[in-house]
Amino acid sequence: MSQTVGDFLVERLHAWGVRRIFGYPGDGINGVFGALNRAKGRIEFIQARHEEMAAFMASAYAKFTGELGVCIATSGPGASHLVTGLYDARLDHMPVLAIAGQQARTAIGGHYQQEVDLLSLYKDVAGAFVVQASAPSQVRHLVDRAIRVALGERRVTAIILPNDLQELPFEEPARKHGTVHSGVGFSKPKTVPQDADLRRAAEVLNGGKRVAMLVGAGALDATEELIAIADKLQAGAAKALLGKAALPDDLPWVTGSIGMLGTKPSYEMMMQCDTLLMVGSGFPYSEFLPKEGKARGVQIDLAPDMLSLRYPMEVNLVGDAATTLKALLPLLETKSDTGFRDEIAGQMTKWWEVLEKRAMEPANPVNPQRVTWELSPRLPDGVILTSDSGSCANWYARDLKIRRGMKASLSGGLASMGAAVPYAIAAKFAHPDRPVIALVGDGAMQMNNMAELITVAKYWRNWLDHRWICCVFNNEDLNQVTWEQRVMEGDPKFDASQQIPDVPYHQFAELIGLRGIFVDKPEDMGPAWDAALASDRPVVINVKTDPEVPPLPPHITFDEAVKLSKTLSKGDPDEAGMIVGAARQLVGALMPGHKD
Repeated sequence: MSQTVGDFLVERLHAWGVRRIFGYPGDGINGVFGALNRAKGRIEFIQARHEEMAAFMASAYAKFTGELGVCIATSGPGASHLVTGLYDARLDHMPVLAIAGQQARTAIGGHYQQEVDLLSLYKDVAGAFVVQASAPSQVRHLVDRAIRVALGERRVTAIILPNDLQELPFEEPARKHGTVHSGVGFSKPKTVPQDADLRRAAEVLNGGKRVAMLVGAGALDATEELIAIADKLQAGAAKALLGKAALPDDLPWVTGSIGMLGTKPSYEMMMQCDTLLMVGSGFPYSEFLPKEGKARGVQIDLAPDMLSLRYPMEVNLVGDAATTLKALLPLLETKSDTGFRDEIAGQMTKWWEVLEKRAMEPANPVNPQRVTWELSPRLPDGVILTSDSGSCANWYARDLKIRRGMKASLSGGLASMGAAVPYAIAAKFAHPDRPVIALVGDGAMQMNNMAELITVAKYWRNWLDHRWICCVFNNEDLNQVTWEQRVMEGDPKFDASQQIPDVPYHQFAELIGLRGIFVDKPEDMGPAWDAALASDRPVVINVKTDPEVPPLPPHITFDEAVKLSKTLSKGDPDEAGMIVGAARQLVGALMPGHKD
């Protein structure tokens, strides 16, 4: 049998180092699936329950490996389902290739079944490179360029393959005018700023007396360099959500997360600093950064379009985080004044005490903060953590103490619900020898993550380490939005939109061959984590959490306090529990002179 276009595609992907593809089959992409079958395992196909989840898996695989993530789907609805997961990769600057089927070339333009204008659909999310193939000899350079652009620019790219083309014999491009002859291979360049710009940055940083650092996902591979820079500058460091694993939380000058889900010491540090060093972060909320004109700024980022975007920086450095920090380090003066750092360390000591106190406050029935507080000291070495969007992300951001060697991520720029479980599945395929823990709200479980537990049930026996845990915060409420309605809009909870059914997630897990654990008493939370971490198979922990524990910012503005008061004046369906929960958590933020 001669080599088909589908066969060539699989062979070329393998030549580029692709070893896994996440997706779902369909007749619009059958030619490629036949080729995958004939390739006899050279590329592993991971079958998700839904194409959106496959795209999330590809995004997470890129995050947890640093390699290209690849997802595949059929024409029409399969291809359109990929879009949300692809936007997750796009907004978090992950290299992902989408391969989508299309109807036969002779049918395109004929309002044919499952014919969708995929070039238009993908032109934003995969705008760096999206092309529909029209001839067999074209596919070679489409694959080569799509992968090279994805890796080189850290972008999403897409190749659209009409189904009739996939089955045709492959042809190498002829040696004549109008053909393209491409090759395989890409090496990440060393990107370092000009010496003069490094000296300007050093001048700014050397002049600061109260230096604050903000680190993001771009600094995940620069932990040692960050520590060295911070030690020389006697700086404190906050972490954007995607940079949670960039610095360990056992360092006394690391203030944890920043922003809506951040810590009070992070906010205070930013308000009090006179110099800001921002490394590999696109953190979006400028109100949590120093006021304009109050601090001099230096920023390091590989993407020029992200520089001086959140704060007007004095020096902007285009470069890789680790390499640029290494080049900057010898230009910095060693500061001896530890006053600012000592303040930060003192604030962090008090903050951890506050978090413990809040986590141990009584609730109805389980305080959601206790879920993560009990987990934190039990985290295994090398664990990979994922979180969904919503109120569970607050506790993931604040209560979990990251140690060296751990990984952690979530849907950052897109902040999509439904990413935690597919992220956790991808983490296991990326690192089958490491434990993985996903924190998920019940809204995301009902939206799409319950179905992906079936994917776990299908594959878990192939993983070297069987520790895979999904912890569900079951509060029967779309909780983050409920509190946003109350605090940001001044509206009471809207039961019709916010209340969701109680589902026995642990029983569903048992039904499909996993282990289920139910927790409705706070004293059972620690033992539940112990049992899950000792299990010989994946576990779903269903925790009945209190929806009236407010997942609010560390700094409450006067306007937000007023709107919360208006909510109470209008009458909230859960008013009694809301008042008690808010009083326990927020009295320090809302009452002048009160100290946590």
